[in-house]
Amino acid sequence: MKFKMGQQLKTGQQLTLAPRIIQTMEIMQLPLPALEEKIEQELESNIALELVEPEPVELDTQDIGDDSEGEFGRLEEFEEQSGADFSDLPPRKAQALDRDPKLDAMSNIRARKESLSEVLLHQWSFADVDDRTEVAGRVLIGLIDVDGFLTLPEEDMQQAIHSELQLDYSSEEIEAVILLLQKWLDPPGIAARSLQESLLNQVNEFMADDSEGWGDVAIVIESHLDDLISNRLPKVATSSGIGLDRVKRAIDKMHELTLSPGRLLASDRVLPVIPDAFIQFDDLQDHYVVGIRSGNIPPLKISTQYEAMSSDPGTDDRAKHFIQRNINAARWLIEAVEQRKKTLSNIVEIVADRQSDFLDQGDAYLRPLPMVEVADMLGIHVATVSRAVSDKWVQTPRGIFPLRRFFSGGTGSDSEGEMSWEAVKSRLQEIVDNEDKMKPLSDDALAKKLREQGIEIARRTVVKYRQQLGLPAARLRKKFWL
Repeated sequence: MKFKMGQQLKTGQQLTLAPRIIQTMEIMQLPLPALEEKIEQELESNIALELVEPEPVELDTQDIGDDSEGEFGRLEEFEEQSGADFSDLPPRKAQALDRDPKLDAMSNIRARKESLSEVLLHQWSFADVDDRTEVAGRVLIGLIDVDGFLTLPEEDMQQAIHSELQLDYSSEEIEAVILLLQKWLDPPGIAARSLQESLLNQVNEFMADDSEGWGDVAIVIESHLDDLISNRLPKVATSSGIGLDRVKRAIDKMHELTLSPGRLLASDRVLPVIPDAFIQFDDLQDHYVVGIRSGNIPPLKISTQYEAMSSDPGTDDRAKHFIQRNINAARWLIEAVEQRKKTLSNIVEIVADRQSDFLDQGDAYLRPLPMVEVADMLGIHVATVSRAVSDKWVQTPRGIFPLRRFFSGGTGSDSEGEMSWEAVKSRLQEIVDNEDKMKPLSDDALAKKLREQGIEIARRTVVKYRQQLGLPAARLRKKFWL
């Protein structure tokens, strides 16, 4: 193989985005909480960026003096009548002014919730077991998943214990430790190696108080769980020999069991949803109005002090260059925030106008609204619309929704004109909710029902939407009693 070096010329085109455009795109895509954090960072790092200070309110000192004399007079009269002495009360206002706002903010932060492993390790610390079992149990607790199960193969458990403790445990020892974990850890069902084992462990706890009532539940779970999951209840009744009525009562009691015992102890943190915009009905104007929330975003301005320094001939050139760079960055940020607000407002106004039927009547009346059409109406690129609605929420009279939900294609309806795919899903959900549960509709029948409403839709599309809505197939929706 021969290598050689050389130079050659070639022409080409390359699109390069200016830093200002990149920043505008970034700001456009940020939801409100992230935008607040971004501005805080810029305020700390950019010397030319400042907050707009509120103008002081001038008070009429003479009126205050007259009012305060009357107030103090009434206070003295109350002290004489009640015997109370307010002179020794702590100066609340002075104390409030002396408080550190950062400490106040930290004191309002919610304490971190214990993880599932931490909760289980605390319980395991009270177990009456020998040291060898105790340390192995601590390792196995770290392998329990969020649902509370030990689903790793036995070889992997042995390897984890060996890596952590440099000790070898036999299969019998591992089995004994797991059984002890199931005995000592709460709630029942924790540390099971399968859903079936977890359910049986929970049933055994209930059987200690009601063996007769939970006996059928144990039979159904132990030998017929697959048929039960597949809704083959007549087969369960025949194979178990307990009859359909007792199977029904067993299923009713199974509602007291949990499929994920680990989630009873520790759940994922749910962050609050903060709407970036709102749509509300104005009774005086008789139409929907739009507003953009600013949250805790303060008004921003460029520092007049540094602006003066940048134009002062006596300022050092290096300092002047540094200041000018910060001024430009501050100006770009202010313009990007304003552009984000303007673009988002224009988009939400189109949503309020086009989706007024949804705002009045609900999900079934959501209309198609492609992003390309909105971009053409506003004279901007469709990518800008996509960034503007990304991760944004809007508050409406019908609740808080992701802004992107209002943008979708649709299909024609003979009776109601254009309908979005979300509206079609809503109609599908309504049909399934009202069907005869003992004779649920097949996917072909669901498509026919929609066509009767003037919605042309294929069976495969019905299947896709049914799965997106979390609706099982007809066989699994069937009920054998009401």
